[in-house]
Amino acid sequence: MSPARTASAPPRARPGRRAALGVRSLVGACALVVASVAAVPAAGAEGTPGGRCPGSALPHVPGAAHQQADCLDELTTAGTVASGHTDPADFAGLTPKDLPTPSGVPGIQIDGYFPDTSATNTNHGWNHDAQFVIRLPDHWNGGLVVSGTPANREQYANDRAISDWVLSRGYAFAATDKGNTGPAFYRDGRRPGDAVTEWNKRVTQLTRAARAVVAQRYHRPPVRTLATGLSNGGYLVRWQLENHPELYDGGVDWEGTLWRSDGPNPLTFLPPALRAYPVYAAGGAGAEDAWKTMRKAGYPAGSEFLWPYHHRVYWDLTQRIYREEADPDFDGATEAGTPYCAPGTPGCDADYDYATRPPAVHRAVDRIALTGRIGKPLIILHGTLDALLPISKDSDVYASMVHQAGRGALLRYYRIEDGTHVDSLVDAHPDKLRPIIPCHRSAFAALEQWLTGKGRPPADHTVQRPADADPATLLTSCPLD
Repeated sequence: MSPARTASAPPRARPGRRAALGVRSLVGACALVVASVAAVPAAGAEGTPGGRCPGSALPHVPGAAHQQADCLDELTTAGTVASGHTDPADFAGLTPKDLPTPSGVPGIQIDGYFPDTSATNTNHGWNHDAQFVIRLPDHWNGGLVVSGTPANREQYANDRAISDWVLSRGYAFAATDKGNTGPAFYRDGRRPGDAVTEWNKRVTQLTRAARAVVAQRYHRPPVRTLATGLSNGGYLVRWQLENHPELYDGGVDWEGTLWRSDGPNPLTFLPPALRAYPVYAAGGAGAEDAWKTMRKAGYPAGSEFLWPYHHRVYWDLTQRIYREEADPDFDGATEAGTPYCAPGTPGCDADYDYATRPPAVHRAVDRIALTGRIGKPLIILHGTLDALLPISKDSDVYASMVHQAGRGALLRYYRIEDGTHVDSLVDAHPDKLRPIIPCHRSAFAALEQWLTGKGRPPADHTVQRPADADPATLLTSCPLD
């Protein structure tokens, strides 16, 4: 769940839900790897590079209500920021500031949207959700990467972390805004769980459409279709490989959100942090017991230096808006709770106890829950110092679920020592944290080898942080073995 971009226009209210909201703009909460084949030029792309492509030369996006395409000299953010074919606000705060930007990838970009009734996404002035971006490099390696966005961000959120790099390797790339955006995403739909349920449907929809677009553009279907994503996007990878394995050849999950109707899930470990952290931060007689409460809730020892930031930015808002999605009746007429309320305040999320909530709440979470029954190879990465989705309450549990479901042969799980939820925090703490993005790229390459039969990835283990590595090396290197 990484920081979310604020919705620029108020979302439509969900019938039967309250309509008053006073929340901040950040929330904590990302489809990958194909067989390497010789890059081949795309056939018959007409139009002036950097200009609008003629309609007769363009692939048609099946099911799209609107689409527009441009022939670009540069599909990566080295060119799209200046040309207006991305929105830097969508990916702000997700990657280290010194992350290199690849370039030299001409091709076609298609922007558009599928039919939808909500209007939180204001990109292009469309005021329409279910927006997508599809990028088709002129020199294609035969593969397609599909991704949903982290947090409640819009379709360009993965451009720096994922799109730039996979495009530079010759992959086609597609991303969706998941059908609703912003901190009031929960207003979309008619009943609890509808907004997140739509996320899964939109990734499935885009994957089918993007496969058809690739086949039109290059005159043959993709050799491999891969899913990857960060946080909420990682959750989407898990869900797709469990529920639609026929659409994918594999995926890489970058610390995906775990939803289980019987826990753990964010609604079980965020409230203890809201209760205990202020006591811990105040010091005094109760600080040690508060620290023990934080540890019991899953927050790892050694992550204490991250707690002030997460209390200020992530924990409170994340709890309130995801609780509102699953359990809108908890706070009565108030929408998404009372920010930073003290325990004992009526309807305070610091006092939220998921285990004692009515069965309807657990059924709402069950609608979006994971099972571990993946149907295609999956590589999971998770930082040991994740202070938003604690590793012991998230990926450790999900990896066990996969093995319990009898699917362990399809899984590789790497715990990244000193990794945290958002790589941009490495800039503030270079001596304590390492970026996960190079590990994600190593996992991408490992999945390629796995899928082409050229070698199996290493067994599950913790990827140690090299004791003598400088920040520049950690930004570009992460051997998984």
